[in-house]
Parts: sequence; structure tokens; C-alpha cells
Amino acid sequence: MAATVGRQRPRRLACWALMAVLLADLLALSDTLAVMSVDLGSESMKVAIVKPGVPMEIVLNKESRRKTPVTVTLKENERFFGDSAASMAIKNPKATLRYFQHLLGKQENNPHVALYRARFPEHELGFDPQRQTVYFQISPQLQFSPEEVLSMLLNYSRSLAEDFAEQPIKDAVITVPAFFNQAERRAVLQAARMAGLKVLQLINDNTATALSYGVFRRKDINSTAQNIMFYDMGAGSTVCTIVTYQTVKTKDAGMQPQLQIRGVGFDRTLGGLEMELRLREHLAGIFNEQRKGQRAKDVRENPRAMAKLLREANRLKTILSANADHMAQIEGLMDDVDFKAKVTRAEFEELCADLFERVPGPVQQALQSAEMKLDEIEQVILVGGATRVPRVQEVLLKAVGKEELGKNINADEAAAVGAVYQAAALSKAFKVKPFVVRDAVIYPILVEFTREVEEEPGVRSLKHNKRVLFGRMGPYPQRKVITFNRYNHDFDFHINYGDLGFLGPEDLRVFGSQNLTTVKLKGVGESFKKYPDYESKGIKAHFNLDESGVLSLDRVEAVFETLVEDSPEEESTLTKLGNTISSLFGGGTTQDTKENGTDTVQEEEEGPAEGSKAEPGEQAELREEAEAPTEDTSPPPPPEPKGDAAPEGEEAAEKDNGEKPEAQPSEKGEAGAEGVPPAPEEEKKQKPARKQRMVEEIGVELVVLDLPDLRQDELARSAQKLQDLTLRDLEKQEREKAANSLEAFIFETQDKLYQPEYQEVSTEEQREDISGRLRAASAWLEDEGFGATTVMLKEKLTELRKLCQGLFFRVEERKKWPERLSALDNLLNHSSMFLTGARLIPEMDQIFTEVEMTTLEKVINETWAWKNATVAEQAKLPATEKPVLLSKDIEAKMMALDREVQYLLNKAKFAKPRPRPKDKNGTRAEPPLNASASDQGDKVIPPAGQTEDAKPISEPEQETRSEPADSEPLELGGPAAESEQKEQPTGQKPTLKNDEL
Repeated sequence: MAATVGRQRPRRLACWALMAVLLADLLALSDTLAVMSVDLGSESMKVAIVKPGVPMEIVLNKESRRKTPVTVTLKENERFFGDSAASMAIKNPKATLRYFQHLLGKQENNPHVALYRARFPEHELGFDPQRQTVYFQISPQLQFSPEEVLSMLLNYSRSLAEDFAEQPIKDAVITVPAFFNQAERRAVLQAARMAGLKVLQLINDNTATALSYGVFRRKDINSTAQNIMFYDMGAGSTVCTIVTYQTVKTKDAGMQPQLQIRGVGFDRTLGGLEMELRLREHLAGIFNEQRKGQRAKDVRENPRAMAKLLREANRLKTILSANADHMAQIEGLMDDVDFKAKVTRAEFEELCADLFERVPGPVQQALQSAEMKLDEIEQVILVGGATRVPRVQEVLLKAVGKEELGKNINADEAAAVGAVYQAAALSKAFKVKPFVVRDAVIYPILVEFTREVEEEPGVRSLKHNKRVLFGRMGPYPQRKVITFNRYNHDFDFHINYGDLGFLGPEDLRVFGSQNLTTVKLKGVGESFKKYPDYESKGIKAHFNLDESGVLSLDRVEAVFETLVEDSPEEESTLTKLGNTISSLFGGGTTQDTKENGTDTVQEEEEGPAEGSKAEPGEQAELREEAEAPTEDTSPPPPPEPKGDAAPEGEEAAEKDNGEKPEAQPSEKGEAGAEGVPPAPEEEKKQKPARKQRMVEEIGVELVVLDLPDLRQDELARSAQKLQDLTLRDLEKQEREKAANSLEAFIFETQDKLYQPEYQEVSTEEQREDISGRLRAASAWLEDEGFGATTVMLKEKLTELRKLCQGLFFRVEERKKWPERLSALDNLLNHSSMFLTGARLIPEMDQIFTEVEMTTLEKVINETWAWKNATVAEQAKLPATEKPVLLSKDIEAKMMALDREVQYLLNKAKFAKPRPRPKDKNGTRAEPPLNASASDQGDKVIPPAGQTEDAKPISEPEQETRSEPADSEPLELGGPAAESEQKEQPTGQKPTLKNDEL
């Protein structure tokens, strides 16, 4: 019995733990019933939401448009976003920021920073010596980093989504260009953190577009691979992506569709913005030529005029996509001089000739990275606004050699829809159909380290080693573990980008630093001194390339093993509890999971990834020095306490010239090379000793080399600064709302004073007093209202409303009287008719008591008396006095009377008929003399072998009751019920209905 209780206790504890986890998930769901996605383009953004009852809907902004300009205007006392900020670009171009995403993750010496200065000379860019980055200097008091400006825009997008969803939203998926490196992705995450958003994932915009395309074509995806090319030319850049769609077998959901990014090519500066800038320059030259000889200034020196020309160039580019020529015209371009010029499509194409020559470049890059040919591509689909330019389509069609280009996708909203679908899949609040997404690493990442080697006896030298951690076009998210075997002291290693030879010289300059992080390990020697009798299994560094494509070093551990005698002691309660919980969550060790124990996290069905190959010339040394395992199917285990038994060392798998790695003990702790766990009893007898693992956490110091992240205190200050700006904007909106309400009340009330219905209930003196107070409030609002606070405006409005309260009350009451009195009269009449009918019910069938009917009669009489007396009293009062006949009193009387009537109606509805009396001989009462033959029924002839005296099986009493001759049943069915009885077949008794009494 004690053993049984001992076995059940861990299970009970495990059940309670499981219930606690489920309860925590339910509580978390209450705050995440809606998720959003933000498709951040260079020129505009699209916001989409998913909430219960609203599947994947594009959010409309305040102007009821589906896309919002990525524009922010920053002034001393106010901010503008979207269309409002775009309109401010003409009035205040210096304070209006656009295309600031091009500065994210860039240091001051980056060519893109110089390009931004050349394109937008009106903006003053300051230098941050600590991070070597730039910031916007709006005024001596206002300066914002690109991350802070992006944070403001993300916060604005969330406000749009919350207004549309009518509930708070915290979870979001944000799209970024596929060519963003680690520094640029971390900058976006920092901006989202400042805005208070929980980023579920940074998804590449080309991947989001491919997901949107696949989700709406699930039925067309089968086991045969389909290669689709997406050519996305937006405002700022161009990305070409090759995607393979096919169904694959998953462990949890069976056969499901999958998209895999096979190849990516891009051009960072090829887009619609560059075309517009060239058109702007062309229009500026025409304007200067028209004013030549007038000693006029160069229009390029006037920021407002250049902002007007850029807006006109944008409009011109759009119109020339559908027309051969168009007239560009701007009223009052500069010095009150109008501008007008004709521009043809041929001139536009000549201006952008070199840009159109760069159109096939991303296609070739994508094919090379995918190692595919054009004839393997089934379809080329256009995405992005700049692909609407006819010349772009002509050059692209010639480059891909297809009959036509696919236009069967929403070029503007596809990425937003795909991102919000991914947001719903990642959120706990929604369940969507699985769609496997395998994104690809654009820039390879490797680990570099040096060690001493003895090439000859007595001669030692340093040898530099490289190890590819995540290879180019390898899938992610995934985890990797690298093991350093020959270090017993503190050492450093470096994380850098791999071979970037596929980038041109200019792209390499824009890319920035190729060195990511230097990792300094501390405590390695101390861990060896702590376990002198243990065998070292190496220093293991656990890396994670997460769903957002951001690399992180989770932890570094020193692993030791030794042989210990196996004690036959029974497992502790905590150990049993842990094993039980693991089994409940599917974490039990099976033969299948052991065999796949060294697979990648995201590739549970495949072997080592491409990134596990050693570079040429270093293969033999790397096999000893650094081993990169294939990815693990389970999250990394936490450090184990001293003394606990642990499985053998982690396996480090390599792919060397196509050869399979040698079999090694897995990190999961397999027993035997075949992965079959031995029986516990036999193991105790056959193996008196077992391996024990000790894991020691190693201290890590990271030195970021590409772009230092903001420190926590700086991040907190930026978040607080943005929150203060948001509160200031909310206070401003509240003050404007109060001022508008006060002004509207003054004008509306002044107009009402001259309406007949208000003059009828007020005296001349009362109207003059109210009118004078309103004129005084209007004068105060015009003279001092601009400096009044929100509280002062609300107090003034409250004072005026209190002054006019009596007047408005009398008018409203007179409007309600006819309807309320008519309803009261109808209710009184119907109640009286009901009472009269209830008193006519015979005593035998009466269901109401005398007290109930008397109570109803009393309420009816009291209501009639109150109504007549109050109406008569009100008729004696002048209209300017407070009325005694109030609509709320009429409603109260109606509710009291209706309550009594409803009580009796409910009683009649559920009342049962009373049993009928029988005569002294026990026979049924005779039917009435005028009863029809069908009511009496025919005589039933008994079957053969049965006498007439034999009694048949009696029916339920409710159905066999007969009516007395001197009374008739009260039927609520009326004539319809009577005709229904007449249609009963002879010899059958009529069936009583539920609504018959």
C-alpha cells in the first residue's frame, strides 16, 4: 500500500504542475486575443491584424487608406505621422523625416549615410561618437536616432491596429528586407522594444510574400516541387527570390505544404525612389532653364521647392506608367512662380537607362545562390510598386525568357498578409493550418580561433582555425554547438561573417563590418581545477540563430565525465516527478527520438546542415579542435547539479567530402550504439559502473564589433522619452477635443434659443441670461482659450451645461410625453381586458387565485388614478416651470404594471389541467349531448380470444381524462384548434397539447 501511494504522489504533483501551466497559458491568452503585422516599406507601410472573427484584415488608417506613408514630422510641441506628416513635408521639410530606415545599423562612414545626405540635404545629421552612428538634429533641443524615429512609427502603427481591433495589441510580426544583416536586424528589434511591442518574429518581406502566395494556393501544392520566382522592386530596393513549394511529411501534422527559400538576389539602391530623384533633378533643370536670365536662385537651394518637385516626380512616374506623356505642373513652385513642363515616357526611360540595365542583376544572383537554371523556374511573379513601370517589365521579361510575367498577387499587400498569417501561427490565441516555412541564411557566419600547435619537437606555433557555423543559404531557425577539446585555460574566439565574395565592392562597403563579436571565456581553468579526477569532454558553446535571423550565444559550458559505481538506491520523489512531467509533455526517451537526437532543431528529418562543413585545408585539425554537431531536436538542457547521473558527451557531427561522421555517443544519452535501452534489472547486473556528467557554466564576455547595441540605461531613457512624447500628444488631443466640444456647445445652444420649442418653455429673461453667458464664453475662448488648459476648458463647458440644464430638461420631457403616455394607455387597456377575461374562467378551470386578481386590479386602478391626477396637475402649470409629469415616472408605473401581468401570464403558461371528477360507479363522465361522434369515439372490437371485460393497458392519466358534461375546456388555440380536433380519425382520442389548459 505504501509503495502504491509513493507511486501515485509524483503523478498527482505532475498533474498539478500541468494544470498550473495550462492556467498560465489561459491567462496569457487573455492579453493576446489579437496580433498584428507591420510591413515596413521604404515609402509606405501596411498594417494587418488577426482577431477572433476578423481573419487577416488590412487596417485602415485615419484617412481610410490601406497603406500609410512612412513619414514622421517632429516639431517642438507636436508630432505628425502618415499622411499628415507627408503634407507637412512641403511646409517644413527639415522636420519631416522619410526613408530613415536606410540609416538603421549604419555607422557614420557608411556610403549609405553619404548617399542619404546627398538625397536629402535639408536634414542635419549629427554624429554619435559612442556608437559611431548618426542621428537627426531637428533643433538644438530635438535630436533623435533612426531607431527612435522608427519606434515612433511602430507605436503609431500599433495605435492604428488597436483602434481597428478595438482592443489592445502587444504581439507583432515585422517585415524587414532579406538583405538586412545582424546589426540592422538588432536595430529594428531595439526600436520595437522602445515602442513596447513584443516581436514574435522579424520575417523577411520576400518570405512573407511567398507565404501569402502559398497560403491561398494550398490545394495546388503537392509532392512535386514547384519553383516560383518573386521579383520585388519597391521604392528603395529590389529583391529576387526563388521559392520551392511542395508537401512534406511532418512529425506532428502529417503531410503539410512547405515553402523553402532556395535563392536570393538583391540590389540595395535599385527602386522607385531613385527614379523619382532623377525625375526631380530633370524637372529642376527645366525650371532653372525657364528662369534663365532673370537672375533667379537655383531651385535646388530651396528645400521647400525641392520637396514639391519630389512629390510631383512621384505623381509623374505613376502617370507615365500608363500614358506616353504628361504635363508636370506646380503652382507657386518658388517665388510665387508657377511651373509647367511636358515630360514623355521616352525621356523618363532615358533618364533611368542605367537603372533598367541593373534589373536582371538580382535574377542572376538568385539563380547562382540556388544553383538553378532559368528553365527550372515555372513562373515569375511581380511584387512591389516599382514593377508597374513598363520598361522594368520589358527588361525583366527578356531576362527571364518567359512568355509573360505573373501578376496574380496583390503587389502592395502580399507581405503584410503573409506576415500576419505567421503572427497568428506563432500566437497562442489562434490555431491555423500548418504551413512549414524554411527561410535561408543570406550571409554565412563562422567561428575563428587560434591555438598553439607543435609542428616539430620543441617548436610551437600559433595556428588559425575557421569553422563555418551557419552556411550560406542554410535553413534557419536552428541551433549549433561547437566543442573546443584542447583548451584547459581561459581563451577567446571570434564570430565573423564568412565568405562574402558574392557581394560586389560597393555592396561590401555598404555592408559594414564583417566582424561580429569577440567572445572572451573566463573560468575555464577553474573548472578543470574543480574536477581534477574527471575526464574533460570539451568546452561547448551553444549558438542560436532564431526565427528573426538574429544570432545569439546562449551559453558556454565545460563538460566533464567519470565512471561511478551504480547504486541500487530507489529514485527520489523529485526525480520521479521530473520523469512523470517529461512523459506527460511527450519528453519520454524512445528509440525514435534517440536516433534523431543530433538532428537540427528546425530540420528534424535531415542530417547535418551545410554549415557543418570544415573549410579546405583545416579539416584534419578541426576534427580534433572544434566540432560542430548537427542541430539538436530538443532545446539545450540546463546545467545539471553535481552528483546527478548524466548521459555521455555531446556528439559532434561533420560532413567531410560527403563521408558520414563516425558514430559517437549522443547528447541524449543513448545506451548502446544501436539506440536500444537495456532493461533496468539486467543493466544493474551487467554494468556495475556508469558514466556521470558534470556541467560547469563558463563566464562569457561579449565584445560587439559590428555595431554596439544600446545599453540598458540608454534604452530605458529612449523608451521614457518616447513615452513622454506620446503622453504629450494624448494631452494635446484631449485639449483639442475639449476646446472643440466647448465651441460646438456655444454655437448649438445659441441657435437653439431661437427655435420655437425652446422659446415655448423659457421666458425672455431666461433666454437673455443664457445668451449673454454664451457670448462671454465665446469671447473668452477667442481671447484666452489658446492658453487655457484642458481642465479649464472642461470646467467652462460644465458651467454652461449646468446653466442650460433646466431649459434642455423641459424640452426633452415635452418631446417624450406623447409616446410615453400612449404606451401607458395601451398597457392599461390590455391589462384591464386580461383581468376581465381571467375573471370569466369557470371555477373548475380557474388557475388564478382571488388575491392575485385583486392585486392586479389594485395596480391598474392606482395607475389610472396617478395618470389622470398628474396630467391634470401638469396642465395647470406654466410651460416655463419644472414639470411634474416626468417620463421616468411614467416608465416606472409601466414597469410595475407589466410585472404583475407577466407574472399571471407565466403562471397560465405552465399551469396543468385539474383532474375531472368520476361518478359513483367509477365510469367516466358522459360527454355533452352535443358532442360529435368523433369526440365520443367508436366501440373497439376486442381481438379473438379476449372478452370485452378484459381491460386493456391503461394509458397515462393525463391523456385519458374526460371533460365533464357541464363544462368545456379553455383552449388557447381558437378556431384552429377546433378544426384540428374535427380532423381526428374516428376511434382515436384527441391528443392534448402543451398549450391547452
